Amino acid sequence: ISQMKVIPFTLKKANKFITEYHKHSKRVVGCRFCLAVEIDGEIEAVAIVGRPVARKLDDGFTAEVTRSCVLDDAPKNTNSFLYGKSWRVWQQMGGKRMITYTLQKESGSTMKAVGWKMIGETGGWDKGKGWTTRPGREWQPVTGQLKFRWEKTAN
Repeated sequence: ISQMKVIPFTLKKANKFITEYHKHSKRVVGCRFCLAVEIDGEIEAVAIVGRPVARKLDDGFTAEVTRSCVLDDAPKNTNSFLYGKSWRVWQQMGGKRMITYTLQKESGSTMKAVGWKMIGETGGWDKGKGWTTRPGREWQPVTGQLKFRWEKTAN
């Protein structure tokens, strides 16, 4: 039986994986850390964890899973495994809270499986609006979609 294991990953490698396999998001510019799930020597999933995109949530103790990408044929629970490991790494770094967003059309089953709570919803915005009006920011179609915000906090 194959075992899932988490390994440290570089942002460059994680972005390459995201570019190749993610359904709707593009690469990211920076991060706090990246992890990958490896099974039998093959990368099946990656997570990029960074500072919260929303400035008001960036208190130094909150991290955001800005990208999570799992291959379609990866074993069941791979994404839950990845989120659980990401949270544990962040706690070891002294973190107190981790957030992420899912599209409202996504089930959220991964988040529920690892004990995250849905704490709100966010609206999308049209091209030429919101934070994408700042220099260097690129609007993506996913930006215009409604999302749920999920949170995990230290007990």
